[in-house]
Amino acid sequence: QVQLVQSGGGYVQTGGSLRLSCAASGRTFSMYAMGWFRQAPGKERDFVARSNWGGDNTDYADSVKGRFTISRDGAKDTMILQMNNLKPEDAAVYYCAAYIYGSSTWSSWSQGAQVTVSS
Repeated sequence: QVQLVQSGGGYVQTGGSLRLSCAASGRTFSMYAMGWFRQAPGKERDFVARSNWGGDNTDYADSVKGRFTISRDGAKDTMILQMNNLKPEDAAVYYCAAYIYGSSTWSSWSQGAQVTVSS
């Protein structure tokens, strides 16, 4: 079992930056990847970015490429999502998720954090 605790988020004006962190604990040796997702009101949860647990293989949604960066702080078993040049359409509740070796889907989720971007 892997537990995820998320921090960060908040309010920012258009063009600003925010940083989200997701700290993993428990059976972290079983982790294959970590991802970030977001859900705006009335919409489905969408993929934002993912990284293998080693942090050297990353993937992004087209809508955030060049603005968001996913990285791992290996010393702290923490995955970071740095969000720059934020736009109003980035506003959502953001979640991190863990993909465990042998599973068929994202198996652990964080509590979520609100990101608000004013125009």
